[in-house]
Amino acid sequence: MTAAGRAGFVARGIVYVLIGLLSIRVAVGSGGGQADRQGALHEIAAQPFGKAMLWTLVVGFAAMALWRGARAVLTRGPQRKAGSRVLDGGRAVFYAFVCWSTATYAAGGGQGSSGNEQSQDWTASALKLSYGQVLVGAGGCLLIGIGAVLAVRAAMRSFLKQLDTGTMSHGTKQVVTALGVGGGVARGVVFAAAGIFILVAAVRFDPDEAKGVDATLRSFTQTPVGPWLLVAVAIGLILFGAFSFASARWRRL
Repeated sequence: MTAAGRAGFVARGIVYVLIGLLSIRVAVGSGGGQADRQGALHEIAAQPFGKAMLWTLVVGFAAMALWRGARAVLTRGPQRKAGSRVLDGGRAVFYAFVCWSTATYAAGGGQGSSGNEQSQDWTASALKLSYGQVLVGAGGCLLIGIGAVLAVRAAMRSFLKQLDTGTMSHGTKQVVTALGVGGGVARGVVFAAAGIFILVAAVRFDPDEAKGVDATLRSFTQTPVGPWLLVAVAIGLILFGAFSFASARWRRL
């Protein structure tokens, strides 16, 4: 389980670093690829030994799903409350889906619809349900709340409780702390922004207002500071990827 957890954090780090790099390319106008997980997979596939690298990611995501699922089901002790188990269970399901979609792409099944199209399709389907507008609005608020919690916890350096900081030198701890704060805040901003678009889709009853990660990141270029906000968020996502690598090394598993 320890090896699975560490492999999962490495896989997560690779994807976040690539999304950050793709976002920078979008901000400076030097690339038209998708700045999301699907775009990251496309970049990996285009490299030498890309197929082998994709299957390595599949193993990493499967390992993360296995570790999260084990934490949800098997871990005992007073610290493992029901809320923590549910959260780990949800993460296990998410990484299982990511593993499956990555394996489908690696096997030559293609990426399917883009993340933006998927978000709009899911929103449209939900709006057709009874009280669908309320459900979509609640989903948007939930995503905004998750983003806010991620950003605040990162700013408060809560992640240090999960790391074996006693084995770090003073300089290493400072670097890892900076990675966790900068990366966690940027990640929270992206989650919250995506939630805002879903909430707007619910209020306007228009699924086209919902945005995936790629469109959410591109929307930052429409702010008064222009592409510089996207550059800042992109750098933050790269920092979070680097923090994931640090978690693979020092996370208490």
